[in-house]
Amino acid sequence: MNQYNVTPSGRQIIEPMMQLACCSKSHRIIVAGSKGRELMFELHRRGYTRVATTATCGLPSGQCSVALIDWQLEAIAALERTLGWLVLFLAPTAVLVIWVDSSERSGNRKLGSMLERLGFTIEAGTRCEQGLAVLARRRDVVRMNAAA
Repeated sequence: MNQYNVTPSGRQIIEPMMQLACCSKSHRIIVAGSKGRELMFELHRRGYTRVATTATCGLPSGQCSVALIDWQLEAIAALERTLGWLVLFLAPTAVLVIWVDSSERSGNRKLGSMLERLGFTIEAGTRCEQGLAVLARRRDVVRMNAAA
């Protein structure tokens, strides 16, 4: 079996992202961002076999239960375009976990309104010295869960 090395920052962000997502090894997961491939390899190493990157996931058909996006060192404005395309891969009840760099304070504020425009609501988040991770769900699913 091949060993894949993940940079320390990749390992540091995977744990909080997985805790927020609460996903099991049976979930289909899509990863995106600057460390998408590294995250995929780390998840495979941990026994998550149903993981794909945006380059390997095929056609969008609402097939994924979880999306993990590492958006470090990238412009926050480009994230909205990526999310607009990425949500097509997500099932209606899917969760979206986004990790953003803590150095871009204005970007962190924009993230909430960006997700709102795409029909998502932030449910939880975690902050550490390397950045901020947020968990979001589609607004309609949040309303249905509240009504039940």
